[in-house]
Amino acid sequence: MPARPTWKGYLKISLVNIPIKVFPATDAAATIGFNQLHAECQTKIQQKRWCPTCAREVPNTDIVKGYEFEKGRWVVVDEEDIQKVRVESTRVINLEKFTDDEAIDPIYLERAYYLAPDGPVARDAFSVIREGMKGKAGIGKVALYGREYLVKVQPREQGLVMYTLRHAAEIRSMKEIEELAEMPAKVKPEEVKLAQQVMGTFEGDLDFESYKDEYQVGLREIIDAKIEGREIVAPEVETPPKVVNLMEALRKSLDTIGASKKAKAAPAEKEKQRKRA
Repeated sequence: MPARPTWKGYLKISLVNIPIKVFPATDAAATIGFNQLHAECQTKIQQKRWCPTCAREVPNTDIVKGYEFEKGRWVVVDEEDIQKVRVESTRVINLEKFTDDEAIDPIYLERAYYLAPDGPVARDAFSVIREGMKGKAGIGKVALYGREYLVKVQPREQGLVMYTLRHAAEIRSMKEIEELAEMPAKVKPEEVKLAQQVMGTFEGDLDFESYKDEYQVGLREIIDAKIEGREIVAPEVETPPKVVNLMEALRKSLDTIGASKKAKAAPAEKEKQRKRA
């Protein structure tokens, strides 16, 4: 099924305005979800909007937005009020600053969206902007789902990718974590060197396609088994041993990795020798 846009508007750079569509870059449907059921009859539980003052269920038509400005006191804000505070970013992503595409700390990144041109006329201008932005990221704002976000826009493949960004006030300082307050100022160089050797044995090109969500796969197996009436035995989970001697643990890691590589290489070497013969 083709992806559907969740937002339409314009990408603006100075006096250039390009009609665009915004698409979610992630798929929530890829994760297994559960519903709440009544254990007795396995009926799906309904979430009802209940007014404790009137002691009755309230239909959607009678629900309004309210802001509690004092304990127990509310001011009602309707759609007409919200329209009065509409900002430019409701319809326009205005890129006001540009920086290197890797200059922003990943801790600020929130959700990802794809941008595509809205209609044939917008394609040429969109392509020019995408090519011109290579290696760069544009910073701007956009209003989505009832709030305004700071965003980062950069080229990706044939289109652009937009990340909503957290504001600085939303990022906690690591100084708030007491467990990090007494970290050692110095570490032993020989331990660091050995740790780097262990890590070096795992270096290689990263392929996200090779990583699977084993938890989701396991859940699917459980669900299928229950549908078919099969029993699944839970695997035993080993508790990782505590590191008592770091150097010893690192050396054992290198020995284990080396032995594993030799075992994998042996059949390949035998096959080479067989072909030579």
